[in-house]
Amino acid sequence: MPEGEFTPQTKVREVLNRLGDRGGQLLLEHGYDVGEGFVDILSQYQTLQHAAETERLRDLAGLLSRLNSPNNA
Repeated sequence: MPEGEFTPQTKVREVLNRLGDRGGQLLLEHGYDVGEGFVDILSQYQTLQHAAETERLRDLAGLLSRLNSPNNA
C-alpha cells in the first residue's frame, strides 16, 4: 500500500484534514454528513470502517477508491 493511502482504518478527521472541502464532499456523496463546523467530537475520530458498519457511510470500497484517486492529491 502506498504511503499516505486512505484505508478503512483512516479516521474521518484525517480525510478532512488532508482533502479539506473535497474530502467533506466525497464523504457526503457516500452518506456521511460532517455538518457545519464538525461539532460532533467523537465522530472526528471514527474510522471509515466503523462509519460504514454503523450505516453512517455507504459503499466504503467506492469511497476509498475515490479518496485514493490521483485527482484528489
